[in-house]
Amino acid sequence: MANKLFGWATLLSANLFLWGVLSFYESSNAAPPSGQPPFANAVEQRHDIIRELQQIKTLLQEQNQLLRADARAASTKK
Repeated sequence: MANKLFGWATLLSANLFLWGVLSFYESSNAAPPSGQPPFANAVEQRHDIIRELQQIKTLLQEQNQLLRADARAASTKK
């Protein structure tokens, strides 16, 4: 009798525990947001990256021009 009672108490405790854990699923930040895509617009991101790479390319070209001008000035002083 005590063994059956222990089994039912264990089953009831497990069910209550699982119900408690699963009841927090929707109210936490871990739950996936509904209706919202996981990432931003891929086309817009691609255009932003291309724009930033073009700016970096322009800055590198300016830096190379300055370094070449400095190297020429240093070689003419010798």
